[in-house]
Amino acid sequence: MQQYFSYFKQKARAPDDEPESTVTSAVSMAFPSGIKLLHCPLNSTVDIVFVHGLTGNREGTWTAHNALQPWPGSLLPFKLPTARILTFGYDAGVVGWTGMVSQSRIANHAGNLLAALATYREEDNTNERPIIFVCHSLGGLVCEDALVTAKDRPAHIRNILHSTRGIIFLGTPHHGAGLARWAELLARHLGIVKQMNDKILDVLKRDSEVLARIQDSFHTMIRAHNEEGRPPIEMTCFYEEIPVLGVGLIVPQHSAILPGYIPIGIHANHMDMTKFAAADDPGFIAVTGELRRWIKSLTAGAASGSADPATARASKQTDRLIATQNASNFSGNYTMSGGNLALGNVMNL
Repeated sequence: MQQYFSYFKQKARAPDDEPESTVTSAVSMAFPSGIKLLHCPLNSTVDIVFVHGLTGNREGTWTAHNALQPWPGSLLPFKLPTARILTFGYDAGVVGWTGMVSQSRIANHAGNLLAALATYREEDNTNERPIIFVCHSLGGLVCEDALVTAKDRPAHIRNILHSTRGIIFLGTPHHGAGLARWAELLARHLGIVKQMNDKILDVLKRDSEVLARIQDSFHTMIRAHNEEGRPPIEMTCFYEEIPVLGVGLIVPQHSAILPGYIPIGIHANHMDMTKFAAADDPGFIAVTGELRRWIKSLTAGAASGSADPATARASKQTDRLIATQNASNFSGNYTMSGGNLALGNVMNL
């Protein structure tokens, strides 16, 4: 366990960080914030927005060990040639290495996500483009709260909700989890923490009233969204299958899934379930498969005339580009069995 925590402490500095000589300097650079562009094809038709989780980083969370770049920018464009890929950063420091840590509530992060994304899309007049979110851990709660908040905001913010077509949840604690216990354990082990972000920790505790509010409001919003006849928001929940050494599963399956939506296991622990090293990584195949399916459904909706005008325009471009892509980029059918994905010879992720 000592070896594990030593490794985790070393990983506190991520790709966005500049080399620093002191722990204090590393802290100030640990959480780059706002939207960062990872990839933008000339004829992009859909925005995929990555939102990191607890103690995460807008690039480091999505970068495999020993890799030079995050996989959404290096691997995903070959599978999704029409997607503009963005990543959002915020201070998710439940544990502060030294000094003070952010006391932002989930709602503050949600509001910052809405403002940053709306501004980014308005600047190049892509504010009606379909959006798919990919969220890890706490990032899923930030995304849910953002969409709930958006429905009562001005039109340019509300359009984020109306443009959302899908959400990938990776280890998101929909029903609470052991994340608070994990953060406390990590803090005690490091022995250098002066303050903890209690407001965020409270959200992650089982039976948290704040977490219940986020979930109730989110599902109420989804029902209202569907009753208004708007395009549905697809959702798939991925859960970790490997426990953290000496700690266990951070977000167990029962906490990471939503009733009525597809559950898929990823054969990794909570931190590594977002780090794909190659295109043949089973987790990457599973996540990409869902994204491709949703983007294809946008194309099908446009062809049938059931999509909104903005989606229809984007989907026509998507259809042309995907049609020219080499079939070797993705092949095989997948089925669900016991919450696991089977794709060709790949099973039990």
